[in-house]
Amino acid sequence: MIPAVPDAGAAKADLHIADLASESIIVFDAVDRIRYWNPASEALYGWPSLGMVGRSIDHLSWRSADERDHWQLLLREGAWQGKVSRRTFSGDHVAVDIRQYARFHSDGTLRDVVEYGQRAPADGEPARPDWHIPDRLMAASWEIDITGAQPSIAAIAAGVEEGPAAREARLLSLVEASRVIEVNDRAARLVGGNRGPAVMIGQSVAAFWPIESRTILGDLIAEAVIAGATGTTHRRQLASDGILRDPVVTLWLADTPGRIFVAVNGTADDDRSYLYLRASEARYRKLVHYMPTALLQVDASHMGKIYKRLGSEGVEDFGSYLDDHPELVEHAAETVVVTDVNRRAVEMFGGNSALDLIRPVGNLLLANRTTLRNVMIGRFNNQPSYSELTKVQTLDGRVRDVQLSVTYPISSAELDVTIFSVEDVTARLEMEAQLRQLQADFTHAARISTLGELTTSIAHEVNQPLAAILTNAETSLRWLAREEPNIAKVKELTARIAAGAHRANDIVQRIRGMAAKHQPERTALDLNQAAQESMLFLRHEIESRSIRITTAFAGGLPMVIGDRIQLQQVIVNLLMNSIQALEAGSGAECAIILETGLDDDGIVFLSVRDTGPGIDSVNLEHVFEGFFTTKESGLGIGLVICQSIIVAHGGHIAAANHPEGGAEFRFTVPGAPPRA
Repeated sequence: MIPAVPDAGAAKADLHIADLASESIIVFDAVDRIRYWNPASEALYGWPSLGMVGRSIDHLSWRSADERDHWQLLLREGAWQGKVSRRTFSGDHVAVDIRQYARFHSDGTLRDVVEYGQRAPADGEPARPDWHIPDRLMAASWEIDITGAQPSIAAIAAGVEEGPAAREARLLSLVEASRVIEVNDRAARLVGGNRGPAVMIGQSVAAFWPIESRTILGDLIAEAVIAGATGTTHRRQLASDGILRDPVVTLWLADTPGRIFVAVNGTADDDRSYLYLRASEARYRKLVHYMPTALLQVDASHMGKIYKRLGSEGVEDFGSYLDDHPELVEHAAETVVVTDVNRRAVEMFGGNSALDLIRPVGNLLLANRTTLRNVMIGRFNNQPSYSELTKVQTLDGRVRDVQLSVTYPISSAELDVTIFSVEDVTARLEMEAQLRQLQADFTHAARISTLGELTTSIAHEVNQPLAAILTNAETSLRWLAREEPNIAKVKELTARIAAGAHRANDIVQRIRGMAAKHQPERTALDLNQAAQESMLFLRHEIESRSIRITTAFAGGLPMVIGDRIQLQQVIVNLLMNSIQALEAGSGAECAIILETGLDDDGIVFLSVRDTGPGIDSVNLEHVFEGFFTTKESGLGIGLVICQSIIVAHGGHIAAANHPEGGAEFRFTVPGAPPRA
């Protein structure tokens, strides 16, 4: 254990126990800046604390090649000891025995270094036997729960006949089923990324044990359990793995059933490739830790084996299989565990540290079983990734909308790690909902405005059936007033009255539908029929201006998916623009051509073309811009709303001048899927 020392920037007002130590104690940060300098350091080097705190530790030494090497070992092992040459206040050099301990943040990045030092013995002077602490020779110790591995151990003990490949798979399964109960600091430094023992606890041993020696560990566990002697140790020599040189693993049974202890002894390997790898890992971990996107590393290796087995058994439609076996989704929710997270994930889920998120995904991220099911299907189908919009519940009970993206492992033989990327899109979706509501309000306001412009036309349309009803009613009364009432004629007239009432009602319903404020309802509809109904709104406007309207509706046109009221609003608006253009023009012929059909890509289109003066080339590219208008009383929002409606339907709208004269507006709408 590292003795208690002040943290960086210790308060000067309080007398710390380190101030009373007879050893030099120096604390410097990750950029070599000295943060603490006790009185014993002043006595050893002659430099006062006031002059050293804030300066670089390099001020004491021109770091030699040996010291640069020991710095790499310090970052890897977490501790180093040896003799260095330091510069004193007087300019002389003094040989110093030092012990250095690296302290790390929870994400594995270097926090600071604590150095203990004292003058080294002169030549011929006996060394101090209590000074050098064999930290590098201390065993990396583990306590492991093998309860989940008992089936594999039982099969090995029963002598089940199997080939080498099957036995290797059983031993690997044994290690994967074993869980870490406790580890010491050295084990955490060697294989836990300097993030402390807590990150390893509860995880599979396989997540931290070198791949090439997992079968050896599995064989050793099986041997010890089958032997059943609690006082007996079992030992194997392992090959050097870049972490330790000539490591020896020793294993023995604990007094608690289902528990074993493992100790790994060996000196640190000086393999430079390993040092460079660790340095690269540290840079990568720091980059990931500070990314603005929440990232979670998940151990789903055991599920990969289940998928492989099901595939070998002939399962192809995994979605149908999960419908018949929903318990597999629950199994994944309970056994797939988050093993690491970055800082943004802790913030987003409302945790205090990464340890709050080290738990099964079913309790943390994928409470929505449909999402978990979809992720499982993606993995079974060997997709490289999967993404969907879903909801999660944070640790403090908030429900957030997130964009979940899953990156599956490329090669499960070497690294079976699944990465979840979680982007909080709650605020974005709320803004989009507000925007949609604002667009709906504008669209409704435009419909009301259009109806206001059509007041005369609406009155004329309603007046026609009402006048017919009145005439038929008066005629019926006259036939009934005769001495011999003509009942047959009255019945005929009454039928005409009913027909007129139905026609008036249809007109009123169309107007109410256009004026009503409703949520868009997407259904399969006939665009030709929607266009014909739209023309009824404008019949009086067209007839009173002697405008000839020609329709060229394509037969057998596929149904389209859309909101009938909104599409009719677009058609009415385009027809109104054509009527106003013809009214403002001076052409001899006033005509509108309304056409439907399929474009070159097989998509349904509708075009409205007139014989008016067309659109000025300068204005053509601005017609769909908000508040752009060439009319004295225009607001410039009609075509903007038309465009927003068509885009929301997944279509496209464009304006152009026709080669034969006049303007043409054309929009497309995606067709409805064919019925099964």
